[in-house]
Amino acid sequence: MSELTSENRHPTGWNSFLRGCIAILPLSLAVLPWGILAGSMAIESGMTPAEGVGMSAIIFAGATQLAAMGMIKAGAGVMAIMVSAFFISSQHLLYSLTLRDRIAPLPLRWRLILGFLLTDELFALIGKHSAAEFDRWYALGVGLFFYIFWLLSTLAGVLAATQIENLGSYGLDFSIAATFIVIVVPLIKNIPTIVCVLTALILSIVLGYFHVPSSLIISGVTAMFAGLITSLVMGDKE
Repeated sequence: MSELTSENRHPTGWNSFLRGCIAILPLSLAVLPWGILAGSMAIESGMTPAEGVGMSAIIFAGATQLAAMGMIKAGAGVMAIMVSAFFISSQHLLYSLTLRDRIAPLPLRWRLILGFLLTDELFALIGKHSAAEFDRWYALGVGLFFYIFWLLSTLAGVLAATQIENLGSYGLDFSIAATFIVIVVPLIKNIPTIVCVLTALILSIVLGYFHVPSSLIISGVTAMFAGLITSLVMGDKE
């Protein structure tokens, strides 16, 4: 009964929601150039403004979206795009497994909403919360604010693309690297994570230098396995 009473106290839920919106604001500002780039790339790929914004609304995964639009622009097939999107977004499976004990007990509507809103940025802010610390309203504020901000950023890019040619030449894609640096660095607290990050960093640079196809996918998957193997080996030693 006390739990139901706590859940129905709207001011408390609203305050948590606002705290989530405020917490995600710095990361939202960091991906503003990223969203503008996504919108401009949509136009350059031959999409209509509505299709460009609609893609952001449905996919809601920046790296996947940019990769897919680049492949569309290059004339890649549907299957190649789908496979690439799967691997680029594969970290979301790990996020969902990590958050399962906190999300699974929630009603279906909450699981669907938070599942859709789950991004690297949302996980960065709530991934460390224990089951006791987890606040669904806070998570909703983080995810929903970021989602709306991403849509508005994409819309800005779509509108800018009609006025400014070749927006990609302004270095907007650096925001992608900057955002993930902010997210990843605070999480590097043990050897398996260090191995994972260094593997991804070195492989992405080397494979990119030699123009190896799907270098980011190869780097990401290899890094995950390197981190997993390191964790297992260290666990055996302990």
